Amino acid sequence: MSSVSPAPVDRRADRGIAAPLPRDIRKTAIDPDYWYPLARSRDIPRGGKKGVSFAGEPIVLARTETGHIFALEDRCAHRQVPLSLGEVRGERLLCGYHCWAYNTAGACINVPYLDKDKSLPNGVKSYPCVEAYGLVFVYPGDVNAAGIERFPHIPTWGDPAYKTRYLDRRIDCHYSFMHENLMDMNHQFLHRSLMGSINPTALDIREGDGWVEVDYTFHRARGKQPIGEKFMLGRRSKAPNAKSEAREDKDIMTIRTGYPYQTLQFWTAGSSEPALDLWNAYVPIDAEQRKNHTFGLMMVRKPGVPGAIHLLWPFIIAFTNGIFGQDEDIVEAEQRAFDAQGEDRNNEIFPIIQKLRHLLVTQGRPIPGVE
Repeated sequence: MSSVSPAPVDRRADRGIAAPLPRDIRKTAIDPDYWYPLARSRDIPRGGKKGVSFAGEPIVLARTETGHIFALEDRCAHRQVPLSLGEVRGERLLCGYHCWAYNTAGACINVPYLDKDKSLPNGVKSYPCVEAYGLVFVYPGDVNAAGIERFPHIPTWGDPAYKTRYLDRRIDCHYSFMHENLMDMNHQFLHRSLMGSINPTALDIREGDGWVEVDYTFHRARGKQPIGEKFMLGRRSKAPNAKSEAREDKDIMTIRTGYPYQTLQFWTAGSSEPALDLWNAYVPIDAEQRKNHTFGLMMVRKPGVPGAIHLLWPFIIAFTNGIFGQDEDIVEAEQRAFDAQGEDRNNEIFPIIQKLRHLLVTQGRPIPGVE
């Protein structure tokens, strides 16, 4: 009589070990079928242009003399030199080499030395381009994909109850490190020199189609509250009503990756509106996506005294710069470790980060030429 051995039981989850990802997360390209900020609006005045990049694709952003913003492939169709080396005249972008002229749709509309009876050469690729929230967004993907309809919604931007700080910095790491760093508040030990000893508690983890999020509350075990944090979030010497099970009796921080963007909102105990509302996009720069440009909007709720936020702002800037600087150093160190090892060897045990990593890999794509 033959017997059938039972199938082996996968006990990795019991030990806090996630199942293998379908692809190395650091070798996963971001999905281009979304809107990505590539510059600040203020960086492109009328008649100005700026060369930028999305995942190795060179793009020139330009503004006509009437104020229309547009985005083209940053290569002249003639000799392939960057159009960002040219100049804007009227509603045209002129190549700085032979003065080939392109309109806002990328069509070549004039070659000064071409006989009038000759047909004009082909133009260059254009990209959908929208200006919003003080940023210039470009859609680098398939214009027939659903992502073109999913423009980010940031309701607190422009709300007079908030003052906005722009985050605009290049960071030498894969975008996934940025998502993990913000989502995992267990790294507060990193910030001990600025914040003292902070104990985070994860309260709830949720997920859905294309998103994951987690709620935290915090308790300061040792050290004084930094003045910048106090001005930004209010006095937080200890957890309000720490023994209470009610959500409204706690400070709550909710961090969400709604692919491909990430948000953080902080509510003080009992408040109906967030004291802090942060929106981030991590835009890959190079083809291997080992560098990103972080564009963020940090909305801080104004105190009740009119004009007080402007006096407090330098302290808030100094405090957040310190936090961001420590985070930048550590994620770049993670990237160097990956580069030295050639693969992701992280032993991740935190459930929300396991879910986040799965989301980023399944929503992303393989990087061409990277195994």
